[in-house]
Amino acid sequence: MIEKVLIANRGEVALRIHRACREMGIKTVAVHSTADADAMHVRLADQSVCIGPPPARQSYLNIPAILTAANITGADAIHPGYGFLSENASFAQIVVEHGITFIGPTAEHIQLMGNKIAAKTAMRKVGIPVVPGTDGPVNSISEAKSEAARIGYPILVKAAAGGGGKGMRVARGPSELEPMLLQAKQEAMAAFGNDAVYLERWLEHPRHIEFQILADTHGKVVQLGERDCSLQRRHQKVLEEAPSPALNAETRTRMGEIVRKAMAKIGYCGAGTLEFLYEDGEFFFIEMNTRLQVEHPVTEMVTGIDIVREMISIASGAPIGIDQARVAPRGHAIECRINAENAFTFKPSPGRITDYHPPGGPGLRIDSAVYSGYTVPPFYDSLIAKLIVHGATRTECLMRLRRALTELVVGGIETNIRLHERIIAERSFLDGAYDIHWLERLLSGQT
Repeated sequence: MIEKVLIANRGEVALRIHRACREMGIKTVAVHSTADADAMHVRLADQSVCIGPPPARQSYLNIPAILTAANITGADAIHPGYGFLSENASFAQIVVEHGITFIGPTAEHIQLMGNKIAAKTAMRKVGIPVVPGTDGPVNSISEAKSEAARIGYPILVKAAAGGGGKGMRVARGPSELEPMLLQAKQEAMAAFGNDAVYLERWLEHPRHIEFQILADTHGKVVQLGERDCSLQRRHQKVLEEAPSPALNAETRTRMGEIVRKAMAKIGYCGAGTLEFLYEDGEFFFIEMNTRLQVEHPVTEMVTGIDIVREMISIASGAPIGIDQARVAPRGHAIECRINAENAFTFKPSPGRITDYHPPGGPGLRIDSAVYSGYTVPPFYDSLIAKLIVHGATRTECLMRLRRALTELVVGGIETNIRLHERIIAERSFLDGAYDIHWLERLLSGQT
């Protein structure tokens, strides 16, 4: 059994992992930059180690420093959370080579799914439908034009490595293809050090639907249902809900079984999320995240399953104690990502939090590491909290969320709370009639 976990992350996810460990009787080690010396998870962990100055490359991405921290504290496992090194195959391999348990999938699966082209090929082989596109990178303008003509416009030019909306451009006709291709390649090289891009069909009104899975070392795989992550701005998720208002029970069950069987075929182990575009009754695989997702709480709220705890148990070699037949969504859950930024210009707003009052009452959960007097540093992602609300029905959930947003107080900095209040007041959202482009249309005044 794992006895001490080093948490190779920061913020709310670091605190989330600490709490799961504490409930399992496992000690924790917090690593932190100098900017996070007063972070809540650092205060609560059994041990803490400063691993460098504020820039992530000198601290949270500093593999030698993290391994040294694990060695000097006697940590026998490392949980990477999400972001930073969570999908770095080399890091996962190095951790294992140092005799430390990596709480996540194997380096081989991280590497496979980290390359979108290779991932699509692998998923196609095990029966997962994929978006029509090229089988590999396009190596010239002439090849791109030929493939685009075959696939049909509009065309999405997409980086083969990385994610987060980087290296993505849409060409709506032949005249746009070359400039969009060059822009995508330049951005991909700057973001990932790899300018390989591929082409796929651009879907006009898709939903972003993802399925959460857990798989153990004994060959058992369970899928925990889907999340709808279609509320996005610049390919970044803003609000997520489960179950999706776009799916019926038959579609949910059918797609879940396809996902579960596919993961068993490739021998996957750990937590993972398969992401799809869904349009006109068809699913198309786009990528797999081989880590904990930011939005995992909505699945926890509707299933009652602690995903972080299961990840730790799986990494220790224990079998999954969940039967697929007993996994079914109970009620409805919505998560709002609360960011330290202006609600409508999205300008980051780091600084000292002068007042902090989280909402309370039935069906509410706040995943956050902030407190009154805490200073939000300017060096990292602007996410400061996740407000998750559960209700017996989607309507009850929305009413509860509306009340919770009015109670949430974060003073001293700007936040995007008002954006969430605007979203949930829109008729299209209330009706569940939105797609991945809906929020950007709303913000630009096109809805």
